[in-house]
Amino acid sequence: MTFDATDLTAELDTHLADADAFLAQAFPGERAARQPVHTVYVPADRYDAGLVPRWGKEALAALDEHGGSATEYAAVLGLPADLADEVVTRVRAKLASEPVEDLRIDLEDGYGVRSDDEEDAAVDAAAAALRAALDAGDAAPFNGIRFKSFEAPTRARGVRSLARFVEAVTVDGRLPDGFVVTLPKVTSVDQVEAMVTACSRLETAFGLHSGVMGFEIQVETPQSILGPDGTALVARMVHSSAGRCTGLHYGTYDYSASCGIAAVYQSMEHPAADHAKAVMQVAAAGTGVRLSDGSTNVLPVGDRDQVHAAWALHARLVRRSLERGYYQGWDLHAAQLPSRYAATYAFYREGLPAAAERLRNYVGSVDSGVMDEPATARALADFVVRGLDCGAVDADEVEALTGIDRARMDVLARRSA
Repeated sequence: MTFDATDLTAELDTHLADADAFLAQAFPGERAARQPVHTVYVPADRYDAGLVPRWGKEALAALDEHGGSATEYAAVLGLPADLADEVVTRVRAKLASEPVEDLRIDLEDGYGVRSDDEEDAAVDAAAAALRAALDAGDAAPFNGIRFKSFEAPTRARGVRSLARFVEAVTVDGRLPDGFVVTLPKVTSVDQVEAMVTACSRLETAFGLHSGVMGFEIQVETPQSILGPDGTALVARMVHSSAGRCTGLHYGTYDYSASCGIAAVYQSMEHPAADHAKAVMQVAAAGTGVRLSDGSTNVLPVGDRDQVHAAWALHARLVRRSLERGYYQGWDLHAAQLPSRYAATYAFYREGLPAAAERLRNYVGSVDSGVMDEPATARALADFVVRGLDCGAVDADEVEALTGIDRARMDVLARRSA
């Protein structure tokens, strides 16, 4: 006798309906849009409409002065020699065309405490400069501000700057494409809920569509990782954001200092940093919330040896983050752009042949020495899509290697809208 599972299935569907709905709402999967490989933080009083192209020129100048040949530059960064020419050619093209992928105009730690009149003036000038850069085609693809935190001493000033800036950049009821704001020093779920309220009120006040304002949570306090009840508070923060949280950004130095780590040992690769980022990674998994690593404050300035040492450190840390699934980080200086893109491009170009072969075998159901499952195929496709998005690889090159066009690759990576 064959068991008819129809009634049982219907019973289970009823029993699991709420769980199914929650899973779909709380864990929708990866966002379709491109994720930038970095966020550049610039103090508000140092930002102007020409900053992005100027940083590109300064980065190229640093590469010309200290980089040497492609082979020599690859050796400084510890990159494979066989990738040197291709990587450096692509880095130069990137610096000339799109040197900054994501820009955050900083009104928090990088800007400091000023009088209200002075900060108001800085907000107005920075907002006007961003509008001018957008109109001229000189802005980064993604832009936003970091305002002062919702802690009691800075809350009023933070809200004032946030509202003033958003009003200034809103045109005809629309924010600029790719606009996002950063909420720093988050210590409680209540602050995230307060940010949801603030976004909703500003949308209403400035005639914006409901839900259009997104924000990043900056994880730079131990309280955001481990709450007083022993739970991973950052996970609750993500799910308390009403879908507005777009990213979790690790704050290297504030977090390390709060954990009592001596300044000389504060780093993106300290065990305390790895623990925090591992918790963030699990909290964000499946939610569509992107992750960003922090920064290194060792800048490529000074004589040739100092610049080379800083480049080598930066490239190694970028590669380390990429290998651990952190596809974004912070950059603080124009001369960090060459090492950011070189390390990123080498990561994707080095991994492309193997990923392409496995994808070709998976799609073609070819027997091979690696038995990939749908989840692995999705990860392979996501790797390729990220390489395409940042300019490390080209669509024609990928299609020739995999037999898969970009549209199909987006579907495999679950990036289609």
